[in-house]
Amino acid sequence: MIDILIAGGGPAGLAAAIRAARAGLEAVVVEPRPAPVDKACGEGIMPGGLTALHALGVHPAGHPLHGIRYTDGLRSAQAPFRGAYGLGVRRTALHTALHERAEALGVRIVEGKVREVRQDGHTVTAAGLTARWLIAADGLHSPLRRALGLDHPVPGPGRYGLRRHYRTAPWSDLVEVHWSPHAEAYVTPVDDHLVGVAVLSRDRRPYADHLAAFPALAARLTGPGATPVRGAGPLRQRARGPRAGRVLLIGDAAGYTDALTGEGIALAVATATAAVGCLVAGRPEEYPARWRRATRRYRLLTHALLGAAGRGGGAAPPPAARRPAPPPPPPRRGGAGR
Repeated sequence: MIDILIAGGGPAGLAAAIRAARAGLEAVVVEPRPAPVDKACGEGIMPGGLTALHALGVHPAGHPLHGIRYTDGLRSAQAPFRGAYGLGVRRTALHTALHERAEALGVRIVEGKVREVRQDGHTVTAAGLTARWLIAADGLHSPLRRALGLDHPVPGPGRYGLRRHYRTAPWSDLVEVHWSPHAEAYVTPVDDHLVGVAVLSRDRRPYADHLAAFPALAARLTGPGATPVRGAGPLRQRARGPRAGRVLLIGDAAGYTDALTGEGIALAVATATAAVGCLVAGRPEEYPARWRRATRRYRLLTHALLGAAGRGGGAAPPPAARRPAPPPPPPRRGGAGR
Protein backbone atom coordinates (compact mmCIF):
# COMPACT_ATOMS: atom_id res chain seq x y z
CA MET A 1 0.00 0.00 0.00
CA ILE A 2 1.11 3.56 -0.69
CA ASP A 3 2.43 5.23 2.45
CA ILE A 4 1.69 8.86 1.53
CA LEU A 5 -0.51 10.07 -1.31
CA ILE A 6 0.11 13.72 -2.15
CA ALA A 7 -2.51 15.89 -3.86
CA GLY A 8 -0.66 18.57 -5.80
CA GLY A 9 2.74 18.58 -7.45
CA GLY A 10 3.85 22.15 -6.74
CA PRO A 11 6.80 23.03 -4.48
CA ALA A 12 5.05 21.97 -1.26
CA GLY A 13 3.83 18.65 -2.65
CA LEU A 14 7.15 17.78 -4.26
CA ALA A 15 9.03 18.77 -1.09
CA ALA A 16 6.80 16.40 0.90
CA ALA A 17 7.41 13.63 -1.63
CA ILE A 18 11.17 14.13 -1.46
CA ARG A 19 11.12 14.06 2.33
CA ALA A 20 8.99 10.92 2.36
CA ALA A 21 11.21 9.14 -0.16
CA ARG A 22 14.32 10.01 1.81
CA ALA A 23 12.66 8.52 4.89
CA GLY A 24 12.11 5.23 3.03
CA LEU A 25 8.37 5.71 2.44
CA GLU A 26 6.49 5.21 -0.80
CA ALA A 27 5.10 8.55 -1.96
CA VAL A 28 2.82 9.10 -4.94
CA VAL A 29 2.03 12.60 -6.23
CA VAL A 30 -1.21 13.31 -8.09
CA GLU A 31 -0.94 16.41 -10.30
CA PRO A 32 -3.13 17.37 -13.29
CA ARG A 33 -0.61 19.62 -15.07
CA PRO A 34 2.47 18.51 -16.99
CA ALA A 35 5.85 19.70 -15.75
CA PRO A 36 7.12 22.35 -15.58
CA VAL A 37 4.26 24.23 -13.94
CA ASP A 38 4.28 28.04 -13.97
CA LYS A 39 2.55 30.28 -11.43
CA ALA A 40 2.19 33.97 -10.69
CA CYS A 41 4.75 34.55 -7.94
CA GLY A 42 7.57 36.94 -7.17
CA GLU A 43 10.23 34.26 -7.83
CA GLY A 44 12.59 35.60 -5.21
CA ILE A 45 13.71 32.85 -2.82
CA MET A 46 14.91 34.27 0.49
CA PRO A 47 18.02 32.83 2.18
CA GLY A 48 16.01 30.55 4.46
CA GLY A 49 14.09 29.12 1.54
CA LEU A 50 17.29 28.50 -0.40
CA THR A 51 18.82 26.70 2.58
CA ALA A 52 15.72 24.52 2.77
CA LEU A 53 15.90 23.66 -0.94
CA HIS A 54 19.58 22.75 -0.71
CA ALA A 55 18.77 20.45 2.21
CA LEU A 56 16.35 18.65 -0.12
CA GLY A 57 19.15 18.18 -2.62
CA VAL A 58 17.52 20.72 -4.95
CA HIS A 59 19.80 23.29 -6.58
CA PRO A 60 17.89 25.36 -9.16
CA ALA A 61 19.68 27.74 -11.51
CA GLY A 62 19.00 31.42 -10.95
CA HIS A 63 20.38 34.86 -10.18
CA PRO A 64 21.95 35.46 -6.72
CA LEU A 65 20.18 38.00 -4.52
CA HIS A 66 22.06 39.89 -1.82
CA GLY A 67 19.35 41.97 -0.21
CA ILE A 68 16.26 44.12 -0.65
CA ARG A 69 15.89 47.75 -1.64
CA TYR A 70 12.69 49.68 -0.87
CA THR A 71 11.93 52.83 -2.84
CA ASP A 72 9.13 55.18 -3.83
CA GLY A 73 11.27 56.91 -6.48
CA LEU A 74 12.34 59.64 -4.04
CA ARG A 75 13.39 57.83 -0.88
CA SER A 76 14.98 54.44 -0.48
CA ALA A 77 16.17 52.04 2.21
CA GLN A 78 18.45 49.09 1.57
CA ALA A 79 18.62 45.89 3.61
CA PRO A 80 21.44 43.51 2.68
CA PHE A 81 21.20 39.87 3.67
CA ARG A 82 23.69 39.12 6.40
CA GLY A 83 25.89 36.08 5.96
CA ALA A 84 23.65 34.47 3.35
CA TYR A 85 22.18 35.04 -0.07
CA GLY A 86 18.90 34.38 -1.83
CA LEU A 87 18.14 33.42 -5.40
CA GLY A 88 15.88 34.77 -8.13
CA VAL A 89 14.53 31.69 -9.94
CA ARG A 90 12.00 31.31 -12.72
CA ARG A 91 9.11 29.34 -11.32
CA THR A 92 9.42 26.84 -14.16
CA ALA A 93 13.11 26.28 -13.37
CA LEU A 94 12.29 25.72 -9.70
CA HIS A 95 9.54 23.26 -10.54
CA THR A 96 11.80 21.37 -12.94
CA ALA A 97 14.52 21.03 -10.28
CA LEU A 98 12.05 19.74 -7.66
CA HIS A 99 10.36 17.42 -10.15
CA GLU A 100 13.66 15.88 -11.27
CA ARG A 101 14.84 15.41 -7.69
CA ALA A 102 11.59 13.66 -6.72
CA GLU A 103 11.74 11.32 -9.72
CA ALA A 104 15.40 10.52 -9.03
CA LEU A 105 14.36 9.33 -5.56
CA GLY A 106 11.71 7.02 -7.00
CA VAL A 107 8.65 9.16 -6.38
CA ARG A 108 5.80 8.23 -8.72
CA ILE A 109 4.00 11.22 -10.25
CA VAL A 110 0.65 10.44 -11.86
CA GLU A 111 -1.60 12.68 -13.90
CA GLY A 112 -4.92 13.35 -12.24
CA LYS A 113 -6.84 15.55 -9.85
CA VAL A 114 -8.02 14.76 -6.35
CA ARG A 115 -11.66 15.81 -6.19
CA GLU A 116 -12.95 13.91 -3.17
CA VAL A 117 -11.59 11.89 -0.30
CA ARG A 118 -12.85 8.79 1.49
CA GLN A 119 -11.16 7.80 4.70
CA ASP A 120 -11.58 5.36 7.55
CA GLY A 121 -9.50 4.60 10.61
CA HIS A 122 -6.63 3.09 8.63
CA THR A 123 -6.65 4.32 5.03
CA VAL A 124 -7.58 7.19 2.76
CA THR A 125 -8.70 6.84 -0.86
CA ALA A 126 -8.52 9.57 -3.49
CA ALA A 127 -8.12 9.70 -7.29
CA GLY A 128 -8.57 5.93 -7.41
CA LEU A 129 -5.58 5.32 -5.13
CA THR A 130 -5.49 4.11 -1.53
CA ALA A 131 -2.83 5.12 0.95
CA ARG A 132 -2.20 5.25 4.65
CA TRP A 133 -2.13 9.07 4.63
CA LEU A 134 -2.98 11.92 2.29
CA ILE A 135 -1.12 15.22 2.18
CA ALA A 136 -3.12 18.04 0.60
CA ALA A 137 -0.80 20.40 -1.27
CA ASP A 138 -3.34 21.62 -3.79
CA GLY A 139 -2.66 25.33 -3.51
CA LEU A 140 -4.05 28.66 -2.46
CA HIS A 141 -7.69 27.89 -3.29
CA SER A 142 -7.46 24.27 -2.18
CA PRO A 143 -10.48 22.22 -3.26
CA LEU A 144 -9.59 19.67 -0.59
CA ARG A 145 -9.61 22.33 2.13
CA ARG A 146 -13.18 23.14 1.12
CA ALA A 147 -14.23 19.50 0.68
CA LEU A 148 -12.99 18.66 4.18
CA GLY A 149 -14.90 21.56 5.75
CA LEU A 150 -11.68 23.35 6.73
CA ASP A 151 -12.16 26.51 4.69
CA HIS A 152 -12.49 29.61 6.90
CA PRO A 153 -14.06 32.78 5.44
CA VAL A 154 -11.77 35.80 5.23
CA PRO A 155 -13.46 39.19 5.72
CA GLY A 156 -12.59 42.39 3.88
CA PRO A 157 -11.13 43.11 0.46
CA GLY A 158 -8.49 40.71 -0.79
CA ARG A 159 -5.05 41.41 -2.20
CA TYR A 160 -4.15 40.20 -5.67
CA GLY A 161 -0.89 39.61 -7.48
CA LEU A 162 0.10 40.04 -11.14
CA ARG A 163 3.45 39.08 -12.65
CA ARG A 164 5.25 39.57 -15.95
CA HIS A 165 8.84 39.19 -17.18
CA TYR A 166 10.96 41.62 -19.18
CA ARG A 167 13.96 40.75 -21.28
CA THR A 168 16.63 43.03 -19.91
CA ALA A 169 19.87 42.67 -17.98
CA PRO A 170 19.32 43.04 -14.23
CA TRP A 171 20.50 46.42 -12.96
CA SER A 172 20.92 45.18 -9.39
CA ASP A 173 21.58 42.03 -7.35
CA LEU A 174 18.84 43.13 -4.95
CA VAL A 175 15.11 42.56 -4.95
CA GLU A 176 13.62 46.01 -5.50
CA VAL A 177 10.33 46.89 -3.85
CA HIS A 178 8.72 49.99 -5.37
CA TRP A 179 5.73 51.26 -3.44
CA SER A 180 2.86 53.65 -3.91
CA PRO A 181 -0.19 54.42 -1.75
CA HIS A 182 -2.13 51.63 -3.46
CA ALA A 183 0.33 48.89 -4.44
CA GLU A 184 3.85 47.61 -4.42
CA ALA A 185 5.93 46.28 -7.30
CA TYR A 186 8.61 43.63 -6.74
CA VAL A 187 11.47 43.46 -9.24
CA THR A 188 13.43 40.20 -9.16
CA PRO A 189 16.31 39.29 -11.48
CA VAL A 190 15.90 35.62 -12.44
CA ASP A 191 18.80 35.23 -14.89
CA ASP A 192 21.38 37.36 -16.66
CA HIS A 193 18.88 38.63 -19.22
CA LEU A 194 15.48 38.47 -17.52
CA VAL A 195 13.72 40.24 -14.67
CA GLY A 196 10.31 39.52 -13.21
CA VAL A 197 8.02 42.31 -12.04
CA ALA A 198 5.18 41.34 -9.71
CA VAL A 199 2.55 43.79 -8.46
CA LEU A 200 0.53 43.28 -5.27
CA SER A 201 -2.53 45.37 -4.54
CA ARG A 202 -6.11 45.43 -3.34
CA ASP A 203 -7.04 47.42 -6.44
CA ARG A 204 -8.06 45.15 -9.29
CA ARG A 205 -6.91 46.84 -12.47
CA PRO A 206 -4.89 45.89 -15.56
CA TYR A 207 -1.18 45.21 -15.12
CA ALA A 208 -0.22 48.13 -17.39
CA ASP A 209 -2.22 50.51 -15.22
CA HIS A 210 -0.46 49.30 -12.11
CA LEU A 211 2.96 49.63 -13.74
CA ALA A 212 2.20 53.21 -14.79
CA ALA A 213 1.97 54.11 -11.10
CA PHE A 214 5.73 53.44 -10.83
CA PRO A 215 7.20 55.77 -13.49
CA ALA A 216 10.85 55.26 -12.53
CA LEU A 217 10.44 51.52 -12.84
CA ALA A 218 8.36 51.72 -16.02
CA ALA A 219 11.10 53.81 -17.64
CA ARG A 220 13.53 50.89 -17.24
CA LEU A 221 11.13 48.43 -18.87
CA THR A 222 10.98 49.89 -22.36
CA GLY A 223 10.50 46.71 -24.36
CA PRO A 224 7.45 44.44 -24.57
CA GLY A 225 6.85 41.87 -21.90
CA ALA A 226 8.70 38.58 -22.43
CA THR A 227 5.91 36.51 -20.86
CA PRO A 228 2.14 36.89 -20.52
CA VAL A 229 0.69 38.48 -17.41
CA ARG A 230 -0.22 35.88 -14.79
CA GLY A 231 -2.42 36.58 -11.81
CA ALA A 232 -3.23 35.07 -8.42
CA GLY A 233 -5.58 35.91 -5.60
CA PRO A 234 -7.22 36.78 -3.41
CA LEU A 235 -4.04 35.98 -1.50
CA ARG A 236 -5.26 35.70 2.06
CA GLN A 237 -6.72 32.28 2.80
CA ARG A 238 -7.52 30.68 6.12
CA ALA A 239 -8.06 27.11 7.26
CA ARG A 240 -9.85 26.01 10.40
CA GLY A 241 -6.93 23.68 10.97
CA PRO A 242 -4.20 21.89 9.04
CA ARG A 243 -5.51 18.34 9.68
CA ALA A 244 -8.72 16.38 9.13
CA GLY A 245 -8.38 12.73 10.11
CA ARG A 246 -5.82 11.10 7.85
CA VAL A 247 -5.41 14.23 5.71
CA LEU A 248 -2.72 16.83 6.47
CA LEU A 249 -2.68 20.23 4.74
CA ILE A 250 0.62 21.85 3.80
CA GLY A 251 1.86 24.90 1.92
CA ASP A 252 -0.73 27.40 0.70
CA ALA A 253 -3.52 24.83 1.17
CA ALA A 254 -3.09 25.14 4.96
CA GLY A 255 -3.59 28.91 4.85
CA TYR A 256 -1.79 31.94 3.48
CA THR A 257 -1.49 35.56 4.56
CA ASP A 258 0.37 37.52 1.87
CA ALA A 259 3.31 37.33 -0.53
CA LEU A 260 5.07 40.50 0.64
CA THR A 261 7.71 38.74 2.76
CA GLY A 262 8.82 36.43 -0.07
CA GLU A 263 8.89 33.36 2.18
CA GLY A 264 6.50 31.11 0.25
CA ILE A 265 9.12 28.50 -0.64
CA ALA A 266 10.52 28.39 2.89
CA LEU A 267 7.00 27.85 4.22
CA ALA A 268 6.25 25.17 1.65
CA VAL A 269 9.31 23.17 2.67
CA ALA A 270 8.84 23.82 6.39
CA THR A 271 5.23 22.62 6.47
CA ALA A 272 6.04 19.64 4.22
CA THR A 273 8.84 18.72 6.59
CA ALA A 274 6.60 19.02 9.63
CA ALA A 275 3.85 16.88 8.10
CA VAL A 276 6.14 14.10 6.89
CA GLY A 277 8.10 14.18 10.15
CA CYS A 278 4.94 13.62 12.18
CA LEU A 279 3.87 10.71 9.96
CA VAL A 280 7.29 9.07 10.08
CA ALA A 281 7.26 9.35 13.88
CA GLY A 282 3.74 7.92 14.07
CA ARG A 283 2.46 11.10 15.74
CA PRO A 284 0.10 12.79 13.26
CA GLU A 285 -1.77 14.40 16.14
CA GLU A 286 1.26 16.63 16.71
CA TYR A 287 1.11 18.18 13.24
CA PRO A 288 -1.20 21.16 14.05
CA ALA A 289 1.17 22.31 16.80
CA ARG A 290 4.23 21.81 14.59
CA TRP A 291 2.50 23.70 11.77
CA ARG A 292 1.85 26.64 14.12
CA ARG A 293 5.48 26.70 15.22
CA ALA A 294 6.80 26.44 11.67
CA THR A 295 4.64 29.32 10.41
CA ARG A 296 4.44 31.56 13.48
CA ARG A 297 7.20 34.03 12.59
CA TYR A 298 5.89 34.42 9.04
CA ARG A 299 2.32 35.00 10.24
CA LEU A 300 3.32 37.59 12.85
CA LEU A 301 5.67 39.46 10.52
CA THR A 302 3.24 39.51 7.61
CA HIS A 303 0.32 40.70 9.71
CA ALA A 304 2.53 43.44 11.17
CA LEU A 305 3.64 44.66 7.73
CA LEU A 306 0.10 44.60 6.37
CA GLY A 307 -1.04 46.55 9.42
CA ALA A 308 1.69 49.13 8.85
CA ALA A 309 0.53 49.47 5.25
CA GLY A 310 -2.91 50.58 6.43
CA ARG A 311 -5.99 50.35 4.29
CA GLY A 312 -4.41 51.76 1.16
CA GLY A 313 -2.88 48.48 0.09
CA GLY A 314 0.68 49.71 -0.46
CA ALA A 315 3.81 48.41 1.17
CA ALA A 316 5.01 49.39 4.61
CA PRO A 317 7.37 52.40 4.55
CA PRO A 318 11.11 51.67 4.53
CA PRO A 319 11.72 52.17 8.29
CA ALA A 320 9.48 49.17 8.93
CA ALA A 321 11.66 47.01 6.75
CA ARG A 322 15.25 48.22 7.07
CA ARG A 323 16.20 44.98 8.77
CA PRO A 324 14.54 41.97 7.22
CA ALA A 325 13.76 39.21 9.65
CA PRO A 326 16.49 36.57 9.84
CA PRO A 327 15.87 33.50 7.72
CA PRO A 328 14.39 30.45 9.42
CA PRO A 329 16.97 28.13 10.98
CA PRO A 330 18.50 25.59 8.63
CA PRO A 331 16.51 22.35 8.45
CA ARG A 332 17.52 19.32 10.38
CA ARG A 333 18.78 16.42 8.36
CA GLY A 334 17.74 12.85 8.86
CA GLY A 335 15.04 10.42 7.81
CA ALA A 336 12.18 12.90 7.83
CA GLY A 337 14.14 16.07 8.47
CA ARG A 338 14.25 19.00 6.11
